[in-house]
Amino acid sequence: MEKLFKLKENGTTVQREIVAGITTFLAMTYILAVNPGMLSQAGMPAAGVFTATALSAGIATLVMAFAANLPVALAPGMGLNAFFTYSVVLGMGCSWQLALTAVFFEGILFIILSLCNVREAIVNAIPINLKKAISVGIGLFIALIGFANAGIVSSDTGTIIGFVTIKGGAPLLAVIGLAVTAILYCLKVPGAILLGIVITTVVGIPMGVTIVPEGFSPFATPAAPIWFQFDFSQVLTFKFFTIFFTFLFVDFFDTIGTLVGVTTQAGLVGKDGKIPRVKAALTSDAIGTVAGAMLGTSTVTSFVESTSGVAAGGRTGLTSVATGVMFLLSLFIAPLFLLVPSAATAPALIMVGFFMMRSVVTIDFEDPTEGIPAFVVIATMVFAYSIAEGIVWGIISYALLKIVTGKTKNVPIVTWILAVIFLLRYIFK
Repeated sequence: MEKLFKLKENGTTVQREIVAGITTFLAMTYILAVNPGMLSQAGMPAAGVFTATALSAGIATLVMAFAANLPVALAPGMGLNAFFTYSVVLGMGCSWQLALTAVFFEGILFIILSLCNVREAIVNAIPINLKKAISVGIGLFIALIGFANAGIVSSDTGTIIGFVTIKGGAPLLAVIGLAVTAILYCLKVPGAILLGIVITTVVGIPMGVTIVPEGFSPFATPAAPIWFQFDFSQVLTFKFFTIFFTFLFVDFFDTIGTLVGVTTQAGLVGKDGKIPRVKAALTSDAIGTVAGAMLGTSTVTSFVESTSGVAAGGRTGLTSVATGVMFLLSLFIAPLFLLVPSAATAPALIMVGFFMMRSVVTIDFEDPTEGIPAFVVIATMVFAYSIAEGIVWGIISYALLKIVTGKTKNVPIVTWILAVIFLLRYIFK
């Protein structure tokens, strides 16, 4: 373990890494239920999608573990699966086979771009203060997901978003879980986040939130995945390229944002702002996308919930090994993991928001050409509900303010190229 993952060098232990990996997995288990339900609306068999989801997540996360030695887990991404179902299949009238083909080609192109260092160059071109802002923005983004998943906040309150009246059910359970998790963390109990999830799940049984079905058995036989269901007949059409480039753009910058956020929180980013082994990490992500398409699921990407494992002490690829193994085990004991309600994982996500906010004090707000773009990143991620859009508008505002103040000297050429591309995307959208 020491030779493979350099545990001592990263100030961690086997036990801490495994706890962190399980914590990440539990924070991500919702994807095992949500992804099959969503893609089944596109006409895909839910059981096969479940198998594809667990397998692709397990494979991609293990590749990340051994190739990049980073505590980053991967699975079919939320948002991308919604675009797959509601925009491509139901909205544009395409077959799910054609949508899978677009995902497959996107992954192939990402592998090529990663091996040619193009994606790495883009990651390195993001200014250091924007990287810190990305970490903070993702933290608030994750916290908002936690509040929403638990039903604590809603848009049905007469305002854009607001707190619901907490009388019982999932919102009350989440509040209890948040209190338990915060107390455990303040008391420095090892594995506080994981323990919080387990305790909250158990407390949810008498409250009727954690549902244990009659004749419950933790074991299940996995269905066959949806192997190689591609449609190459329309790959040269304009419609296909529209689908392909949308998948490409959203996945590209969601992945970059996640890697920056997770590694910043873990303290792995160097003084020069560079992420260690980023080329291997990006290649792993691309391999996951290709594997997912071949197995029968939407785009596999790095998950922001990895921050929950980092908050639990994860610092190396051993955390990802534990998460990947749990995804593979979930093929056979899925009912056990699916018992965990969203209200039980929500406190972990909210606590992650707290952990990731700490980077905000290191952002240079005294220089408005650095501070304003950082604020734009944070605000846009939360209010536009998009990691990718936060990065886009952060880069555009950064370039604009550097130009008008004459501070263009130390801005990398790749940053200028990104700003122009992003701007053109909105002009000709």
